Amino acid sequence: MRTPLIAAFLLVAAPALAQQQPRLGARTTSPEALVAQLNPASPEEEMSRLIAAADQHPLGTRENPVRVAGPDGERAYLARLHCPDGAAARIGARREAGVGPYGSVVGGYEVICGGAISIIVFDMYQEEHQETRAPAGFTLAP
Repeated sequence: MRTPLIAAFLLVAAPALAQQQPRLGARTTSPEALVAQLNPASPEEEMSRLIAAADQHPLGTRENPVRVAGPDGERAYLARLHCPDGAAARIGARREAGVGPYGSVVGGYEVICGGAISIIVFDMYQEEHQETRAPAGFTLAP
């Protein structure tokens, strides 16, 4: 009794199921439509646009992280960082700070000057860049 019921169900449902499944190898989008979806800007142009947008925010923030080359770049930059009074900054713990404007994970360091604690955010995935500017209120030793 069950077998005829299942067979009848499959006969009725088969056309509906066939319509829901895309045909294997069938084109879903034309090549022209795919090319139109690509970003026409070169990677250099795109990076320049992202840098210009980030520069609208204070340096050392999540929106405009200090761009350095790896953990060594972070340490080298922090070693040159000085407080407003000229004293070397004390560096505290590093924390993840989310995703930055360049699409990579950024990290923030506690920077202690006197009794004030600031957070300076870094993007260590910028191998081609060495930052020469200091965040507001700080200076960089040569």
